[in-house]
Amino acid sequence: MAYNCIVLVKQVPDTANISGKTMKDDGTVNRAALPAIFNPEDLNALEMALRVREQHGGQVTVLTMGPPRAAEVLREALYRGADRVILLSDRKFAGSDTLATSYALKCAVERTGDYDLVFCGRQAIDGDTAQVGPQVAEKLGLPQITYAESIQALQGSEIVVQRAFPLGKETVKCTVPCLLTVVSSANRPRPPSARRMIAYKLAATSLECPALLKQWPEFETAEALDRYLAERDQKIPVWTAADIGADEEKLGLPGSPTKVLKIDYVVLETSESRQVPATPEGASGLVRELIQDHIV
Repeated sequence: MAYNCIVLVKQVPDTANISGKTMKDDGTVNRAALPAIFNPEDLNALEMALRVREQHGGQVTVLTMGPPRAAEVLREALYRGADRVILLSDRKFAGSDTLATSYALKCAVERTGDYDLVFCGRQAIDGDTAQVGPQVAEKLGLPQITYAESIQALQGSEIVVQRAFPLGKETVKCTVPCLLTVVSSANRPRPPSARRMIAYKLAATSLECPALLKQWPEFETAEALDRYLAERDQKIPVWTAADIGADEEKLGLPGSPTKVLKIDYVVLETSESRQVPATPEGASGLVRELIQDHIV
């Protein structure tokens, strides 16, 4: 039996390389000031979906919600093996908390058509809430398996999954369709394929076409470039709030009851420092001190 899989992914700020003003005055993340990456556990979710397709057949569709530059993670998904990618982008989505985000994703999942399995990372590194996946499952009326580490069996309308926790593991059985949130220990995500990078090197959304005109001077207008991409199956579709039939009152800031009350910036300062010479004598002296202080 073939299974159609949907993977929910997110482009997140690289929290290991924070620079500039990271928060806006309204308490939302200033994403333009931060380098962006593919959320790590979403890569594990994508890999798990790709392995399901390889073993059972079907299709892998990747969805992300964000500004135009979020198309970068969709191209990365194509390079790694996704069959279809979709960007949800609309100013009405801006400022969404997990409740509004999960509502928009739920509407988008329903619009994609028939599906059997929905995958997403356990949590995103920018919020660490681990709420979006379970909330999407609740809104879709699906059973959910969180902390999924491996699929032990998948046959017909039944799936057996091993879950991983800090203090142990458990194996659960569930009916399909269902939603899985995937942990980082699940697998090692495959690297982008050189062949697929060549095949999808032109992939872009219509929102990116005006900026791409500088690279493609032979096209006089963004509309002409957009048509060129569509003719070559390189156009990444963009869905707006209207496209997914969403209630605008449940989107963005109006649909987000979560508010940031206060932000505190913690600055760590050293009270004492000493430079150790990069010589055998300097290293020996440092080791002696560490032993005398019972550090080692």
